[in-house]
Order: sequence, then structure tokens, then C-alpha cells
Amino acid sequence: MTDRAAADGFEEWLRGRVPERGLRPKAAALLEVLLSQPRRASFGSTAELAQLAGVNVATVTRTAQALGFAGWPALQQELRARYLSSLSAPQVAAEHHGVGSPGSASVRRDLDGLALLHRRLDEGVVVTIAHAVAKARRTVVIASGSYAAVGIAFAHNARLAGYDVVAVSANDADLANAVAFTGPDDVLIAISFWRLYESTVLAANEARSRGARVFAVTDAASPALAAAAEAMLMVPAEGVAFFPSLTAGMAVAQAVVAQLAAVDPARTAASIEAAEAMWAKFGLLHRRPSQSPNAQ
Repeated sequence: MTDRAAADGFEEWLRGRVPERGLRPKAAALLEVLLSQPRRASFGSTAELAQLAGVNVATVTRTAQALGFAGWPALQQELRARYLSSLSAPQVAAEHHGVGSPGSASVRRDLDGLALLHRRLDEGVVVTIAHAVAKARRTVVIASGSYAAVGIAFAHNARLAGYDVVAVSANDADLANAVAFTGPDDVLIAISFWRLYESTVLAANEARSRGARVFAVTDAASPALAAAAEAMLMVPAEGVAFFPSLTAGMAVAQAVVAQLAAVDPARTAASIEAAEAMWAKFGLLHRRPSQSPNAQ
């Protein structure tokens, strides 16, 4: 385990998931393997980890369930996300060296990530976030780096749906200004994959202390971020190069906005119509939509 991973509470997080009654001896042995060999735990098969711990494959599955996961794949997803978040960009690139055609590998990884997201997406949390945004006076979305694109797309589409949503950078003075004006009628959504910005954690906790509802979209929940968030959407974000994949994150953002648009369809329809009229007035579109209701 790297010092950085330890500092982010990896061992504390994993041991904190151990049930009060403890683990059986074989499960406890497997837990020690996960803690002492994070790379193997992140990328190894159930058979490999079972052999390392001196247990059978069924014990690997049962241990994952005892730690609060549906099974080993769900636990490994979060283990890998936390392991990769402890590495620098060159180290992440080295982990994915030799994947064959990088372009094809990237598409396959994204397809795998979407399939995983489809199986594990908590639709209840999607509904909760959508209704929270719909009721909020204002929603602030925090996202930085390459995944700022996810936050920008979310805010843009949510505004079109008729709601006051703004995206700000986690390392910008605008964030401090936005958080300064949050209150009990507001919502803050933190979007963070791979390495977590300290300013994101600070903003989430500050907004929570001011009474705002806080949600997170992430691939590995830092204890500090999890403590501030009312609910989280866990999203696979591993890529094949030195940067995280944005595909599943963007899909989740679109899912929440789609749910948001269904909260008050009349409001959303009116908002979109008003936007269309303004686009026409500003002459923004190269091809303008036909005004004829019979247009094909």
C-alpha cells in the first residue's frame, strides 16, 4: 500500500466495513491479503486471491458480502478505484501498458463500464437527486479536470429543463463564492473520479454545515466526502490510459437530468420552448427547426 493510499483512509475504510460480530478466520485472512496486496486485490481473479489467502473461491464471495457488497465484482470495483486514485498519472499509465490497440481497448473498457453501471445503478438515488434538484432554490455542481465536462453537461441540460443549476470548478475562486451563498434551500452535487480535490471535500462539508443537501457522483467514496453526502452514485471510471473514463459518469448525469425532466413535464416543456425562441432570436443555429407541425 502506498503512503498516499494509506493517508486517504484505505485501511480504515475497509476495516470499517467489517461487521460488529467480526469475520470468520478464513474471511479475516482474505481481508489481510486485500489490505497488504492492493494491486493484486484490484486486478486479480477470485481464484488468484483465494489461493493467496489459502481459502476457496466461495469464501471470496462470502467475504465481499460480509463487507456489505453484492459480491466480489462490486468490492473489486471499489478496491481498484481506490488503488488507482493513490497513483500518479504516469503510474496509472504503466498499470495499463500493453493493452493491445489502445483505441479499441478504450472502447471495450467503456462498454464494460456501462454494463457494470447498468447492473448496479441505484435508481432510488437517481430519483432522490432529481427531486432534490427540482425542489432546490439553486443547485451547485462541482467538477474539475477532465471530468468537469460531466458537470458542465449536467448543469447545461438541467437549466434547459427549467432549473437553476450552475457548474463550478473545484479549484476556482467561483467555488468559494458559490458555497458562500448556499443554504438550506440549496443542493450541492460533487462529481469526482480518480483523485479527489481537497477543495471538493471542503465545499461538500461546508455546504452540508450550511444546511444544503449534498450528493456525490464518484468511483470511490473518500470517507471525508461520504460523511458530507446524503447519498452517492458509484460510477465505474477506470480508463486504459493515464486519465479516467468519462463515459459512465456522463451516462449517470444524463440519467439524473432525464429523471429531473419528468418531475414537472410542463415546466420543462415551457423552459425548452423559451430557450428555442431565444436561440432563434440570437441566430445561434446553422439550420433552424421548421415551424411547420407537419414537417418530417
